[in-house]
Amino acid sequence: MYLNFTKMHGLGNDFIVIDSLSQAVDLNSEKIKFLANRNLGVGCDQVLIIEPPKKPNVDFNYRIFNADGNEVQQCGNGARCLGKYVSDKKLTAKEKILVSTINREILITILDNKNISVEMGVPEFEPKKIPFIINENVEKKGFQYKLKLSNGDEIFTPVSMGNPHAVLTTDNIDIAPVNELGQILEKHPNFPDRVNVIFMQALSRNQIKIRVFERGVGETQACGSGACAAVAAGIKNGHLDHKVKVSLSGGELNIYWASDDSSLVMSGTASTVFEGRIKL
Repeated sequence: MYLNFTKMHGLGNDFIVIDSLSQAVDLNSEKIKFLANRNLGVGCDQVLIIEPPKKPNVDFNYRIFNADGNEVQQCGNGARCLGKYVSDKKLTAKEKILVSTINREILITILDNKNISVEMGVPEFEPKKIPFIINENVEKKGFQYKLKLSNGDEIFTPVSMGNPHAVLTTDNIDIAPVNELGQILEKHPNFPDRVNVIFMQALSRNQIKIRVFERGVGETQACGSGACAAVAAGIKNGHLDHKVKVSLSGGELNIYWASDDSSLVMSGTASTVFEGRIKL
């Protein structure tokens, strides 16, 4: 089986984009792990599959698989790459593209040939919907929670952007224990679907820096949904204004969240690296 693909990235968060509209695609977990392997395959953080729409009002269906082969619900940087892909390939002439994921619909807007905005939906803070389990190890503090760990307590804000995040604040992002604490929280039993762990340093009310430990991947150069989760948590906790610039290892995103019941909007770049064909 030969598979055509396009390698893309959003701020260094890299993807293998596969078009199932023009070719038969039959991928299981093992094949996805092979594709994502940076030594034996192509190498990526996530594999994105573009499918025909499953609803009449939707333009495309959008599936996301982490490097460990598991399917996930949301990827903001991937959504921008998807928007650029279908625009560049002339799969649509629309500037506004509605796509469906496992659990929500998102609106992608083509701003120009490199900049894309995505309406990521309304952030969810209800623990059951994240999901985040409240038990005797958890103490609530507004929108924040203190969780007892074997090596001490950690305070964070759990939030879903269609996928689960735990947002922690730090005074120095450069020395934050991203890998150590990320591995502990990612698979903690209080997060039954695992969780992306976001470390956030506020520089002002309109600018933050973050690092992200993504479930099933590890630390990545950028995470669009993680940037959105960090801004949503910062606004809810009263630390940030409604327009925020987010600096990540791979570049910058602009996030705007007008009100509690409005869709959060993320804007940033998307880039094509190369196209290829691989035998599976």
